[in-house]
Amino acid sequence: MGNHISNNSNSEKNILVTGGGGFLGNAIVKKLVERGDNVRSFSRGHYDSLEKAGVEQFHGDISNKPAVVAASKNVDIIFHTAAKPGVWGKYADFYETNVVGTQNIIDACKINDIPYLIHTSSPSVIFDGTDMEGVDESVPYPKTYHCDYPKTKAMAEKSVLEAAKDGLKTIILRPHLIWGPEDNHLVPRIISRAESIAQVGNGKNLVDTIYIDNAADAHIAAADSLIKKPELTGNLYFISQDKPLPLWDMVNAILMAGGKPIIRKSVPAGIALAIGTILEFIYKTLRLKGEPKMTRFVAKELATAHWFDISAAKQDLGYKPKISTEEGLDRLEKWLKRRTTEK
Repeated sequence: MGNHISNNSNSEKNILVTGGGGFLGNAIVKKLVERGDNVRSFSRGHYDSLEKAGVEQFHGDISNKPAVVAASKNVDIIFHTAAKPGVWGKYADFYETNVVGTQNIIDACKINDIPYLIHTSSPSVIFDGTDMEGVDESVPYPKTYHCDYPKTKAMAEKSVLEAAKDGLKTIILRPHLIWGPEDNHLVPRIISRAESIAQVGNGKNLVDTIYIDNAADAHIAAADSLIKKPELTGNLYFISQDKPLPLWDMVNAILMAGGKPIIRKSVPAGIALAIGTILEFIYKTLRLKGEPKMTRFVAKELATAHWFDISAAKQDLGYKPKISTEEGLDRLEKWLKRRTTEK
C-alpha cells in the first residue's frame, strides 16, 4: 500500500506517529485526526486521550525492532517524534532510544515499503557552545558534544540523511524549545525550579522557541510538501516562532504564566560553567542519583544566543507560525490556571 499513496496531500492517509502520547507527538496526532487521516500511535504507555480520539495504539519500546515493524505495517507516512531528551543520564539509554530507535524506524520503512518519513531532530545537534545568531542549515556538526542527547540526536540525523540517499523520502525538522499547554518537560521544569533559578550571563542572549501548535503545523506541512515535491528529500529545516527573544525574558514570561515571581538572582557565565564542570565530575565519580543542578552543556546553553534563519522552511514548506508568542503565553497561563484549580 505504501506505493499507492496519492499525490494529493489532502487525501486520507494511514499515518504512524512515534511518541504519539508525548507533547509534540500528541499535538501532531490531534491535527491529523481533525483533518481526517487514519492515525496510529507507537508509545511505551497507553493514553486515554488517544483512545478518545479514535487513535489505534501500539505499545512497545522504540529500540525493539520487531515491535516497530509490526506497528508500521500498512502505513503511508511515519512522523518520528519519540526520543529520549535531557541533559543527564546513561549514554546507553540515549543511544538505545535516539540512535537504535531511529534506525529501527528507517528499517521499518524499508521492510514495510513506507515511502515517507518526517524526523524530529533538534538544533542542539549543531550547538558548539558558542553564540549562534541567525545561522542556517549549512552549519556543520561540532567535533565534540558536552551532552549525550545532542550527540545521539546528531547520530540519528546522520542515519536519516543516509536513508535519504538510499531512496527514502524524508525531511528532518529541528524545532527549538517547544512549549505551550500540555508541556511535560520545559514548562514544568522551569516552574518547579522557580525559587532556585538564577540568570546565567548578562541576560541579553537571544534565543528561538516554538509554540506547540506551530511545531505540529510545521511537521504536517513538511509531510504535505514532501509528497508534492519529492525533490525536498534529505533536507533539514530549522523551525521557530521566527522572532527570537532574550532567553531570560522568555523564562520570566513562563514563570509569570505559572503565577511565580520573576528571577532576581544572576550568576556570571564563567562561574556557572565552572560549577557545571565540578558538579558533573562529582556526580560521575561518586555515581550520584538524580542530575546535577548545573552541567557544562546547560551553562553554555543558558549564556549563549541561539536563533536560526528559518527562511528555508518558509520557502520550501510554506511554514509560517500562526500562533504568536504573546497568544501562546496567554493560552499557557489559562491552561496552568485550569490545572491548578483542578488539583
